[in-house]
Amino acid sequence: MTSAQQGTEAAAGGGMSVRGAAFLGVGSMVGAGIFALLGEAGAVAGSAVWLSFLAAGTVAALQGYAVAKLGATYPSSGGIVTFLIQGFGRGHISAVTSWLLYFAAVIVTAMVSVSFGSYGSALFFDDSTTWSKILTVVVVLLVAVVNIAGAKFIDRVQSLIVFVLLAVFAVFIVVTLRQVDPELLAPSTYPPTTDIVSSVALTFFAYLGFTVISFTGADLPDPKRNLPRAMYLALGITTVLYVLIAIGVFGTLTVDEVIANGDTALAEAAKPALGQAGFAMMAVAALLATSSSVNANIYAAAGSTAKLAETGTFPPVFGQAARVGGTRGLVISVVLVLLLAAFVDLTAIASLGSAVALAIFLVVSIAAFRLRRETGSSTPVLVAAIVLTVLVLLVFAVQTLRTEPETFVAIVGILVLAVGLDLVWSRVRAGRAASGG
Repeated sequence: MTSAQQGTEAAAGGGMSVRGAAFLGVGSMVGAGIFALLGEAGAVAGSAVWLSFLAAGTVAALQGYAVAKLGATYPSSGGIVTFLIQGFGRGHISAVTSWLLYFAAVIVTAMVSVSFGSYGSALFFDDSTTWSKILTVVVVLLVAVVNIAGAKFIDRVQSLIVFVLLAVFAVFIVVTLRQVDPELLAPSTYPPTTDIVSSVALTFFAYLGFTVISFTGADLPDPKRNLPRAMYLALGITTVLYVLIAIGVFGTLTVDEVIANGDTALAEAAKPALGQAGFAMMAVAALLATSSSVNANIYAAAGSTAKLAETGTFPPVFGQAARVGGTRGLVISVVLVLLLAAFVDLTAIASLGSAVALAIFLVVSIAAFRLRRETGSSTPVLVAAIVLTVLVLLVFAVQTLRTEPETFVAIVGILVLAVGLDLVWSRVRAGRAASGG
């Protein structure tokens, strides 16, 4: 895309406010991580989970700097896809990374949709499996309708959800911090440093949603100024939120209690002060957070697939207008999410999300480094982002290969699938070009 085309696309924006873009990111991050992660993170980092969230937030902030600089210079609804093409051209690196990005988005959206169904069923239908599946389908379809309605409607819906969500979390934080037992958070209870560093790859999963903000470039007025503001605001709010929640939970419950309660650890931490009302309050927060995350991820998937189809990286069907509104890329994404949610054991592939995302962000940071003169980015900050990401990835890879070899094999399998899809589509595209089709 030329500078003139980018300017035209950005000028057409204005449907999204800075607050709306930031809340899109906050909603995506909070929904994708904090409710499901505490138990898993506690099993690795123990009571030092708050340090793990702080470290992951630092890595996300460095990555966010790179993405914000790229987004300010190349505003587009294609988000990260646009940055990859600018940094590496329309070759295999951009294509393979784009497939990985799409896989990660679909997997995360399916996982969060299932979480919405589970919480809704637990709160209203006595843990009915049937209702859990029905609610999973309903939230995905409702979010698709919201996205068809356009950026302004998304802005309003997302802002309302996140305002309520932040209010609930504020109550939770105040209540739990007042009853924290300092002995539960004592450094003497922390696991080895290597375990804490390894857990950063897991807690980083809770920050994946910040990339959604990069897809608002075409909908934000003056994206050069407003996209970085939205990015830093979202990451700042989310990091503070995660650290305080982790301190409140692990300062109220023992590590074993957090692990045992898993998804409902936040609700259990609120019970001593608020009783069953606290449990219900956090269940409602879970419904808001997960629906918000589904909304943000579907929005990003629609924008990215349209851009990928436009550049020829994905088949053109992804960019074509759908009969029901929006693009066929939106429809395909919704169908894939529903299929994954219905037929795949998502808990078995959940740990793949962070590893794949970290690999994607590493490539994006390298693209930002290559484009640092055009974007006016700080070289030391970009180098720090690359080095920290590589460090976390290496520690995670070694620990995973040692403790969960099947997960390591699955990560390699996803990479092979992305490479295979790129090679197949490249040959089809070349064949069509040669035949004049």
